[in-house]
Amino acid sequence: MHFEQTWRWFGSYDTIPLSDIKQTGATGIVTALHHIPHGEVWPVDEIKKRKRRIEESGLRWSVVESIPVHEDIKKQKGDYQTYIDNYKQSIRNLAACGIDTVCYNFMPLTDWTRTNVNQPLEEGGTALRFDATAFAAFELFILQRDGATQTYSQEQQEKAKSYYQSLSDDQIDELTQTILLGLPGDEEMTLEKFRALLDEYRNIDDQKLRAHLHHFLEAIIPVAEEEGVRMAIHPDDPPFSLFGLPRIVSTEEDARQLLEAVDSPFNGLTFCTGSYGAHSRNDLAGMVERLGHRINFIHLRSVKRDEDGSFQEARHLEGDAGMYDVMLALIKEQQKRASAGREDRSMPMRPDHGHRLLDDLQRESYPGYSGLGRMRGLAELRGLEMGIRKSLASTQ
Repeated sequence: MHFEQTWRWFGSYDTIPLSDIKQTGATGIVTALHHIPHGEVWPVDEIKKRKRRIEESGLRWSVVESIPVHEDIKKQKGDYQTYIDNYKQSIRNLAACGIDTVCYNFMPLTDWTRTNVNQPLEEGGTALRFDATAFAAFELFILQRDGATQTYSQEQQEKAKSYYQSLSDDQIDELTQTILLGLPGDEEMTLEKFRALLDEYRNIDDQKLRAHLHHFLEAIIPVAEEEGVRMAIHPDDPPFSLFGLPRIVSTEEDARQLLEAVDSPFNGLTFCTGSYGAHSRNDLAGMVERLGHRINFIHLRSVKRDEDGSFQEARHLEGDAGMYDVMLALIKEQQKRASAGREDRSMPMRPDHGHRLLDDLQRESYPGYSGLGRMRGLAELRGLEMGIRKSLASTQ
């Protein structure tokens, strides 16, 4: 028994083809219909088309990542009820095609935020990085967000100003484009548009956004339960407030609240050790021990945190995640599921994010989704998993 090893693939425009992915040893694909506009129903024909292409490559479509939650659902404005109904129909259509796990997130506006997607590493290669001072400089002096000065101490503002003044025009543009990369949508994002989008959340705090999430769960989980589709919410990335926006899936307590809001095994977690691990209060192995029965999908990566809130993507077995303890806890959870006869004991896992290494540096790829960097991560995680399993077996 082992975790189902999966790999995220972005479809036809991914520079890493399915034939390469198969060579990594992964057997499952994590993908989505990125060409379907947010809020629209995923048609059965389109789902079957994507599934057929994956299966023709000798792989299987294991997890959807993700069906985007329309911003109107998060704000409960406009046609949000129609978008919820469409979301439910997409779940039904996926189930009809034999796909039973859906990852999604409830982050306002952004999917993720970094300040550098090519941070040089001492040994060569590059990594993703979130630098707190660079981000403050963007908020205060580039975006010039209303209320930003109340977010930062005087010392932080002075550091940000000094950093901003050291940047050339090209560096300012690069920082801006990097941060805006995390904003989903097809149209070109500008600072003016982004300020307008932020303004729509002006009266939505943590409490209100959490109520909107619970309303969404109350609507979709009964459908997921009926269709046998396991929902898996991804945590905030990073797990603290940015742009003055609320964050409600950042800590163990956040996760516990949403699981209790709709108490069903089909209302579960994407356990991302990188996102949860960027918050110093989160005890990752302890979270698996306490909430593991509701983990429906696993993202394994590690970050190295700095005291000021900055963090950088680390090697998969290094950084602050404590990956040995996390893997041990996950294996024990899987063993519990097997003993209980649970059908969801495969526990799909993917190596999340990877450094750009060797030939990755000459090939364009979506930030964090390099080929060799993730393959190294998968190999390291596979070896760690095997070693722990053999050690446990020898003591039983």
